[in-house]
Amino acid sequence: MDRKLDSYHLPVTGRNILRFAFPTIVMTVFNTFYTMVDGLFVSNLIGTDALSAINLTAPAIGLITAVSGMLATGGSAVVMRKMGEGREQEARQDFTLLILANAAVGAVMMLLGYGLMDRLLGAMGLSETVFAYCRAYLESYLVFTIPILLMYNFSLYLIAADQSRLSLACTVAGGVANIVLDYVLVGLMDLGLRGAAIATGLGYSLTAVVGLLVFCRRDSLLHFQRPVLRAGVLFHASANGLSELATSLVSGITTLLFNLAMLRYIGEDGVAAITIIMYVLMFVSALFIGYSYGVAPMISYYYGEGDREKLQKLIRFSIRFILAASLACTLVSILAARPLVGIFTRPDSPVYGLAVTGDRLCSMALLFVGLNVFASGMFTALSNGVVSAALAFSRSFLFTAACIQLLPVLLGGVTGVWLATPAAELLGAVTAVAALLCQRKRYGY
Repeated sequence: MDRKLDSYHLPVTGRNILRFAFPTIVMTVFNTFYTMVDGLFVSNLIGTDALSAINLTAPAIGLITAVSGMLATGGSAVVMRKMGEGREQEARQDFTLLILANAAVGAVMMLLGYGLMDRLLGAMGLSETVFAYCRAYLESYLVFTIPILLMYNFSLYLIAADQSRLSLACTVAGGVANIVLDYVLVGLMDLGLRGAAIATGLGYSLTAVVGLLVFCRRDSLLHFQRPVLRAGVLFHASANGLSELATSLVSGITTLLFNLAMLRYIGEDGVAAITIIMYVLMFVSALFIGYSYGVAPMISYYYGEGDREKLQKLIRFSIRFILAASLACTLVSILAARPLVGIFTRPDSPVYGLAVTGDRLCSMALLFVGLNVFASGMFTALSNGVVSAALAFSRSFLFTAACIQLLPVLLGGVTGVWLATPAAELLGAVTAVAALLCQRKRYGY
């Protein structure tokens, strides 16, 4: 047996599953910490207007990474399925092709970002101060577009190649570098939002550099080979990753809708408050995303290998684990609302009270986020991109957009905005359970 595949052939027990997924969970949490660190330094050293600017630029950044995320997650499922089927050389050729495609996507999206930046920001009707903050952040962030996209790809492929500890080490090192650079560039050199964007970009770039070095080595399970252009590879990767594309796109759209709703009912203080809440929810959600990413290569491998018994044990344990963790995370987030919000803003700030109230209401969404994330990721790993995309699209866009529009009218202003996320996640969970039950016989879980 190839020693590099040993992790895929261990008994499927809760301990082994968590040991396999743990580095990915920590890695994803640390990736989320990148964004939170920027928010911490920006809100405390520059102000809440600058914090609002980071959230206002999030839709544009989400659009830039959407296509790359689709190819990365969908491509990982395609590559690891071929590995499980014993078609290793073909898998490596496909891997190389997908990385090149991602780099090309990055170049195109960077150019589009610079070309459309002023027009998009100008359409939002922002104050001069916030507009200037948004522009400064995006200008510096876009420079790192290709390294950031490669970072997302290499993080997933390192996990798939059974090098999750290396991926974790890169993420931790990048996070530490981001913290240090934020302190130097924002705190000491007073570069403002430009410094925050540069710090994030350089932190992300570390994984991109390490990934290039690792995958150039011939002794790596996955390594670069001369690519063969197979139209089916890009098609299947895109189809499998449709849910991730949908998630990224609609995340940007729904963030924009939330921002516009807050600007309408409260103003820019409302945008700052919802930014803080998004950081808190994003941090907790990262636990579930990390677990789903961590077990996805195992799901793809067992499915490709045809081992239904292991696949069944893995999926059933995952659902039980996620339900228990969801309840625990919800309680912690609600009970710790004040200290969590206090990390970003002082109690005497008008943003503080808004954010505390909003966090307590929005935290109910955490009861359902874990199941929704896992269900979508599981179907991606099973190469069922249609079901995965349907779950992601309905939950992240259809339900969320409807709730943002309807609940403020029905419940009265900002309370409806806070409850839009829990309501959408509840509807998403109902849809996810229905999909899991309908597909149970097909996959044998």
